[in-house]
Amino acid sequence: MKKKMVIIIADILAVVLSYGAALWLRFDLHMTAIPGQYLRGYGLYIPLSVAVLLIVYTIFRLYKSIWIYAGLSELIRTFFASLITAALSGIVSAVLLIRMPMGFYLMGWVFLFLLTAFIRISYRLFRRMTHQHQAGKEQKHPKNVMIIGAGAAGRTLLREYTTSQYVTEAVRCFIDDNSDKWGRYLEGVPIVGGRDKIQAMAAKYDIQKIILAIPGLKPLEKKEILDICKYTGCQVQTVPGIYQLINGEVSVSQLRDVDVEDLLGREPIKMNIEDVLGYVKGQVVLVTGGGGSIGSELCRQLAAHQVKQLIILEMYENNAYDIQQELKYKYPDLNLTVLIGSVRNSNRLEDIFKTYHPDIVYHAAAHKHVPLMEDSPNEAIKNNVIGTYKTAMRADKYHTRRFVLISTDKAVNPTNIMGASKRLCEMVIQMFAQKSETIFTAVRFGNVLGSNGSVIPLFKKQIAHGGPVTVTHPDIIRYFMTIPEAVSLVLQAGAYAKGGEIFVLDMGQPVKIADLARNLIRLSGLTPDVDIKIEYTGLRPGEKLYEELLMAEEGLKKTANQRIFIGNPLPVDGEKFRSQLAMLDKEAWDECTNMKGLVQSIVPEYHPKDA
Repeated sequence: MKKKMVIIIADILAVVLSYGAALWLRFDLHMTAIPGQYLRGYGLYIPLSVAVLLIVYTIFRLYKSIWIYAGLSELIRTFFASLITAALSGIVSAVLLIRMPMGFYLMGWVFLFLLTAFIRISYRLFRRMTHQHQAGKEQKHPKNVMIIGAGAAGRTLLREYTTSQYVTEAVRCFIDDNSDKWGRYLEGVPIVGGRDKIQAMAAKYDIQKIILAIPGLKPLEKKEILDICKYTGCQVQTVPGIYQLINGEVSVSQLRDVDVEDLLGREPIKMNIEDVLGYVKGQVVLVTGGGGSIGSELCRQLAAHQVKQLIILEMYENNAYDIQQELKYKYPDLNLTVLIGSVRNSNRLEDIFKTYHPDIVYHAAAHKHVPLMEDSPNEAIKNNVIGTYKTAMRADKYHTRRFVLISTDKAVNPTNIMGASKRLCEMVIQMFAQKSETIFTAVRFGNVLGSNGSVIPLFKKQIAHGGPVTVTHPDIIRYFMTIPEAVSLVLQAGAYAKGGEIFVLDMGQPVKIADLARNLIRLSGLTPDVDIKIEYTGLRPGEKLYEELLMAEEGLKKTANQRIFIGNPLPVDGEKFRSQLAMLDKEAWDECTNMKGLVQSIVPEYHPKDA
């Protein structure tokens, strides 16, 4: 209320000064030259103009604005409000009181607009200077910020940086590839050039943080810009996606650190929603391992695709509880059933299939950590191989329409028991596909960014603790994809499957793990081997320098999705393989000491490193 009264009093003084100056100017800056009738007219005009101004400015809501955020909208409203005030006051004065010189009315309005606009903008400027002074006292060396992108998102961020009392960083320059903007200013901040100037301008303006503020940037372009930024030694952040810009959600609080997935430099896989809806809509769907990284994302996407019932089978109750609460909150009308149990348990599986008769099964339950399984090979066989066999057997018995196995590139020419166990899982699927009415298929992909146990979360933790960042080998390479991409592949494969295929994703070029580590360190504003040391620990048991996606004999066929390919089904001697599975099952539960050797006799392409 006090602020409003101050502005009202200032506006009244603006009326007095504006028309006083206009009258003075009309008579060549000589007070003695002003006729007495016009001085009397000025005395009558001021109360009239003040009354009209207060009414008009109130109608235009100029006393309800938050002036710390004053901008173009407030200036436009002030312009029209002052014009209407001058026009009404002039007409009433000329008709009822006294006719004043035309210059008095015209110049009076000009001065009135300028003064009342200045009153509003000066409040913002005063608060900004006060804020900057206070920020300087609280933080002797505030971060200097460069914003890449002088578009809508960049302007929104700049406005928050210049008005928020909670942001102590200062925007020093803009980078934009539009040459028409070079040399211009955005609210006083220079636009200093295109992406080729990033490194030079970061040094010139002593930049500590770079913000990539182009929400709609394509992955390859983003990678090119980030590849430049990582050599500046600055912390790098980016704005959310374009839909959040449209919804007005771009702000300093929405900024996120750049993830390594931003550096993959390829378009994300796109799923044909109609294909997926065509076979999951109205179906009873079972997801085993539904609380894991892949399983939980499968459940999220299935919940959004109008399934009749979603059944989650999970061995770990904390994971099951987390996904249950999330789905109940986001999809309150979803018919959701969450069950605790293991795919090793034949009786539990029998009861679940007999009770719910799932139309579609996504089998994501598995042990996946390579080094841990090397030390416990029997557990890999029990859970991965026998668990898959028992689940597939129930799907076949209860006439499930589709069964999709989640596999891995480590199943190709495996050197570790985890990969070999997943190859056995694929053989189980191909065996059932040869004679079952159920459509059995497998989906094979590489490392999933952000999944439990993946390398990126580990690197981030190590950087946060000051290092060192541990990499097994300087030349180790991996294919990478995001969790949503992995799940898109799984869902799409279910639509394409005819039985026995192994689907693989074109994941672009493989990436050196050491390069990922260095990029992540640089994008955190630190220098590899200076601020954060990189240590090479040696290949872990069963680990390969590179992974493959197909075995030579599988071949490769295209699908309607240009990023998804099919490996041809391989024949499996069903009778022989079943007896081998029975042997593995018995030996695993008897805690066999030569499990790797037994698996190698069944999977000849498996070459354990310790063999």
